[in-house]
Amino acid sequence: MRHITKTYPGVRAVDDVTFDVRAGEVHGLVGENGAGKSTLIKILAGAVHRDRGEIHFDGQPVTLANVHEAKRLGVSIIHQELNLVPYFDGAENIFLGDPYPHRWYGGVDWRTLHRRAAAILAQLGAAIPVDVPVHRLSPGQQTMIAIAHGFAANARLMVMDEPTAALTDQEIERLFAVIRALREQGVGVVYVSHRLEEIFEIADRVTVMRNGRVVTTQPAAKLDQDELVRLMIGRNVETVFPPRGDGMGEPLLEVQGLSGETARDVTFTLHAGEVLGVAGLVGAGRSELLRMIFGVDPIRAGQIRLPSTDDAGTSRAPRSPGDAFRKGVALVPEERRSQGLVLSRPIFENVTLTHLARFARGGLLLDRRRELRETARLGDRLGLKAHSLRQPVMQLSGGNQQKVVFARCLAGEARVLLLDEPTRGIDVGAKLELYQIIRDLTREGAGVLLVSSELPELIGLSDRVLVLHEGRQMGIIDAATTDQTEVLRACYGFTPGEINGE
Repeated sequence: MRHITKTYPGVRAVDDVTFDVRAGEVHGLVGENGAGKSTLIKILAGAVHRDRGEIHFDGQPVTLANVHEAKRLGVSIIHQELNLVPYFDGAENIFLGDPYPHRWYGGVDWRTLHRRAAAILAQLGAAIPVDVPVHRLSPGQQTMIAIAHGFAANARLMVMDEPTAALTDQEIERLFAVIRALREQGVGVVYVSHRLEEIFEIADRVTVMRNGRVVTTQPAAKLDQDELVRLMIGRNVETVFPPRGDGMGEPLLEVQGLSGETARDVTFTLHAGEVLGVAGLVGAGRSELLRMIFGVDPIRAGQIRLPSTDDAGTSRAPRSPGDAFRKGVALVPEERRSQGLVLSRPIFENVTLTHLARFARGGLLLDRRRELRETARLGDRLGLKAHSLRQPVMQLSGGNQQKVVFARCLAGEARVLLLDEPTRGIDVGAKLELYQIIRDLTREGAGVLLVSSELPELIGLSDRVLVLHEGRQMGIIDAATTDQTEVLRACYGFTPGEINGE
């Protein structure tokens, strides 16, 4: 791609970008949200037409007028939001868009279709049932189905956009094995990720984009994480995580012997001014713990108390999400797009959605001006970047979408914040901003219960870390004196040297 330029009304999304991928290479493409990566990928996929520039494939100029032409050349795009038909089985999705094999009387030859799909997955080293609807497969298995779709089309260039956003560590390892196998077969791979440690593990070269332009392209071995962050955000970062607070205040949330479907007999106290991290492998009960506190998942045993509320019976556990908001408890869910936002609606409506009574005139009509004023106030506080507060949330970057979810929590003046993977799928600059926001909230007297699969983030942000193993509480660790090895050992069920329960 040579001197590619694409301009939208009011913004130049891609500005004179030159970018190349070699056969048998994994090329990392990084940058903050809004840097131009997505537009560049869409141009390569034939989904967006460039204003200027040239694209050459195998040394020959091509037009890429549409996605079918790109696919014919061997370009396959695996989007973060997988383009799979959920109620089709794996084989149907792998060959979607291509003629299915037919029997002599015209019906689909399902046995041959499934056999071909299984053979492709076997080449990728993925043992996945091909006759099961993909909505019943795990996120990692669905990603492998999407890769197999490109493989079935004899893709020579595969673009993977945040492929590990919803994968477990084991699924990520399996994906990396597949990528290495593709590289050995001469396939070029463009790997887009906000997880910089993955870039250094899998990429041969790295291209950094900022404000629509290419900042640099270098061998990954010549860069380190600090330098890569500096290139992405355009400034030096002295400290990634804000300093911890001076001490803990009054109890805000008391959990005693809490049990659900997975989590069992969990006990802790969350204090004002504290970030209490929750560590554990996928399936350990971390999300269920937050959802029980928020009144979403049923509680089988145990108690939840909110000591800071009044004495009129409101110290009991929230009975529903609405009750939780009224009692000063807010949840930032793991899947913001499906669980935390109404993507087609404006920013201000998403912020005020759970607090409509506050913005009603006479209990009947919504006061749109008050909604917009409150959203503007919270947006300024959180550093929300948008053309207009009436802009649909789906048009925002991942980091700004997450800020909208945070703004809704703050609109209700919550004192207990339940954060489930709050930085998943957002760029490093937005992560640093959210880290500071979380610490600012604790300095104002809030308490934060934080779930994160990224151990450096969990330890760096937390004051203490509660560890779950297969639903059972292993203990609570002082984050200031621990390290990733100790926390990970506890996640796998080993007893670390120093774990002090409450």
